[in-house]
Amino acid sequence: MLLTFGFKTTSMRRLTLLFCLLAFDSISQKQKPFSGKLVYSIQIRDTSLRKLIPMKHMLIFTNDTLVRIENETEQLGIQVMIKHLVLNKSYLLLQTPTGKYAIQTDHGTHKIDSFPYTYKKKWGKTLICGKKANKLLVKSKNFPDDLIFYYYKNTSVKYLNSHGNFPGLLVKYYLPSADGIYEYTLVEQEEMMPPKDAFGIPSDFKKVSFDEFMNEILKKQTETPIKLE
Repeated sequence: MLLTFGFKTTSMRRLTLLFCLLAFDSISQKQKPFSGKLVYSIQIRDTSLRKLIPMKHMLIFTNDTLVRIENETEQLGIQVMIKHLVLNKSYLLLQTPTGKYAIQTDHGTHKIDSFPYTYKKKWGKTLICGKKANKLLVKSKNFPDDLIFYYYKNTSVKYLNSHGNFPGLLVKYYLPSADGIYEYTLVEQEEMMPPKDAFGIPSDFKKVSFDEFMNEILKKQTETPIKLE
């Protein structure tokens, strides 16, 4: 009886392990790799400020290993982030009055793309960019009230630089800023193979660490005399 019981227990353990592996594999396969282009509109949430703050756009190219994110900024024009999803490293391309820089960031040691939040999945879907998007209720100390986010459950959130722990690609979400809360909405999605040069760093950009960049900026500021009127 003991030998039979032991055999059944071992068999059950193996079956349980096999079931878990199959279940994990089926879950991982739900989110399919994506190569192509994503375009988000960016506008201030406060409708009374929309006449003062024009709508901008964020453009994303990815081949599922590399991501290029282009943002429009008033101070520096187009700001580009090139990120390696496997190595978890990135370069921020900046054109400044003192030069062009590719600032390297190691996301494993320096987290720059997250803010504290919690979320709950909610019933209800909506069509965004022609596809059904699932609903989330999101809480954060950076929001004055709870906000509704939407996401594609079959696409990973990893292509966005702003959020890393949501259950799918956010297609309508919000980010806090000094001006207020901005609303990001997916307005275009195209499956394609981006050109290779989309992920390259131009030869006229100087590769530096964040500390090296700050040291160069401070050094050039001290070298430039201040004009008193």
